[in-house]
Amino acid sequence: MRVLVTGSSGCVGRVAAGRLGRAGHEVVGTDVVAPTRPPSGEASFVLADLTDAGDAYAVISGFDAVVHTAAIPLAGAHPGHTVFRNNMMATYNCVEAALGAGVSRFVNFSSEAAAGHFFAERTFLPQYLPVDEDHQLLPEDPYAFSKVFGEQMMDAAVRRGPMRVISIRSSSAMWERNAEEYFGPQVRNPADHATPNVHSYIDIYDLADAVVAAVASDLPGHEVMYIASPDNVGGFDFAALVRDVYRWNVPLRDLARPDASGVSSAKAVRLLGWTPTRSWRDWLDEHGRALPDVRRRRDTDLSLDDQLYLDASETT
Repeated sequence: MRVLVTGSSGCVGRVAAGRLGRAGHEVVGTDVVAPTRPPSGEASFVLADLTDAGDAYAVISGFDAVVHTAAIPLAGAHPGHTVFRNNMMATYNCVEAALGAGVSRFVNFSSEAAAGHFFAERTFLPQYLPVDEDHQLLPEDPYAFSKVFGEQMMDAAVRRGPMRVISIRSSSAMWERNAEEYFGPQVRNPADHATPNVHSYIDIYDLADAVVAAVASDLPGHEVMYIASPDNVGGFDFAALVRDVYRWNVPLRDLARPDASGVSSAKAVRLLGWTPTRSWRDWLDEHGRALPDVRRRRDTDLSLDDQLYLDASETT
């Protein structure tokens, strides 16, 4: 298939583009900034601002699938109106262009923050844990709004045409550049580093594999799926973590394992046939420090996929 990956200069887009390329797809990336290094999959690149309808329509033509990762990724990094305008207009323009161009599969990146309690101005707790697709969406902030409204755009898209859509509500992605700095403190001192997703995360390469599965899927209509690793950062007993560390009085549903994630990916496992194969232990030791190979790749700005690609090149 010919696949366009938006936001391909970002960490998620870059790894997804590389994985799609090695899965046999012809991949083109697009972003507002050029990548510092092309993804390991020899994807080509087009510079474009997808908040501009002309750019979106010019770029999204002749593709079988679009993977839309482009967004301002966090609330608070920019003024609220900037986050909302950027994310909403980019998503709107991309899905409109894709419908017009006859794209058959659209993979939309939503977020676990769609549930609303992540960046809420008036703090509230999830209704139950682990959170799944049946959990009510109660967004208060512009980032969560942009993701929830983006999902509603996908609902409308499949009503208007034959395009099939999967929205991925990704958990926080763990990769070379953030494993020790962001996730390490959660391992060492969980009480001082509580997170709205209760220590949930997703290995970035498992996330990219979910994208590959979503592109290949023939599921009809629009399906929304959480993507998270099955365990929590640190491997803590989840019930004890919620009760003794977070001190949340939240109902717990059946846990698939004692060290469960605060986010359930059971739907993605069931419908996509996706199985995560990696863990936080591939990144960090029991003290939350980066493993030597992870530290080396971080310091040289190489991803695991980059390293594997270089190693394969040297042996051929």
